[in-house]
This record gives sequence, structure tokens and C-alpha cells, in this order.
Amino acid sequence: MAGPVNGRLFDIYDRLYSAYGPQHWWPGDSAFEIIAGAILTQSAAWSNVERALANLKAAGALSPQGIAALSEEELAGLIRPSGYYNAKARKLKAFVRLLDECAGGDLPPLLALPATELRSLLLATHGLGPETADSILLYAAGRPVFVIDAYTRRTFSRLGLAPEMDSYASWQGQFSDALPPDARMFNEYHALVVRHGKQACRKRPLCHGCPLAVICPTGIAAKAA
Repeated sequence: MAGPVNGRLFDIYDRLYSAYGPQHWWPGDSAFEIIAGAILTQSAAWSNVERALANLKAAGALSPQGIAALSEEELAGLIRPSGYYNAKARKLKAFVRLLDECAGGDLPPLLALPATELRSLLLATHGLGPETADSILLYAAGRPVFVIDAYTRRTFSRLGLAPEMDSYASWQGQFSDALPPDARMFNEYHALVVRHGKQACRKRPLCHGCPLAVICPTGIAAKAA
């Protein structure tokens, strides 16, 4: 996407940043904690993910070695607050196996792989879809990959900036084609969109006071009503 879309995406970013400020995302003291959080946050509120991560830390298990040492049942018990804990235990175990098989259990070499190779490995791992894989690429590996989630789809659809095809690749391409490949900006942009989606552009939008209302068809309609 060129020209006008590029300008609109930068304008939206500037408005969100002015409204909310830097988000300091993704929360985590280590790359592995970020990866674990990306897996646990699937269909879960972040407050519940924090409780699950705290349980892992308290058990000395928030590491590849710690996850590997636990049985799947023990792991599921620790991450229970995040919901779907049996499925997520299998996903965490699958990632640790990937790490062991591809990098001898050492995370930095895995994250240093070329982005396309790393993304393919992640997508081939049980339970890791495009959103989770790209979150790992962006937040843990520092790669300029734009993460697409439900907040992005909802906000930019209301702004009249949905791609012709409603697919993950089409949404991602819209941002990747229009913006420079800057991991720090992609990090901040995605975090701001999530903040905005939770605070204003909800399933039932709170258009009054929304920082994007003046450029959003939904917001303009709400003001005229």
C-alpha cells in the first residue's frame, strides 16, 4: 500500500501515541518469559497470565529447563489461572521441544535465526498460530514483524482501512507494505492498538473522547447522532 495509506497509518500512530504515551510492551524480564506470556495470553486476560507466570516463577520453572522438568500435569496446574491450561501446557512443552531440537535448548541461537526460518519453525510447532509466532518474532526476537490481532482488525475496520481480503496475511501486508521495517515502531504501534482497543474501540465502541474519533467513520457517525 502506498501514499495515502502510508500517511493515514502514520497519522493514526501519532494520535494514539499522543493520547496514550509509550506502552513499554511486552512485559517480561527475559525473552523466555515474553515467549511464555505470548503463549499463555491466547484467549486470556493479561491479569490472569501474570498470575500464571508468577506461579511458574515461584516454582522456579519459568525457563526452558524448568518447563522441561515438569510433567504436563504439573505444568497445567501452575498455569491454571490463564485458562485452557491443559492445552497451553502442551503448547509450552512443544515450544521447549522445538528449542531443544533446533538450538540445543539455548534460546539466543534460536531467536537469531533468519526471520522467515524462525517463523516457519514456530508455525510448525503445536499450538503456535500466526499471531503468537509474530508476537515471539517481534517482542522476543526484535524482528520488524507487525502483529495482527482482534484489536487491530476491529479498530482499522472501523477506520475504513481493512484490506480487501480478511486474512491474516492481507492484514499484515497492509502494514508491512506501508510502513518502514522498524521493530521498535511496530512494537509500540501494536501495543498502542491493544491499549486503544481495550480502552475505547471496544466491541461496543466508546467514541466520545476517542483520540481517533475525528478521522473514524464510526466516530463521526456517533458524534452526528
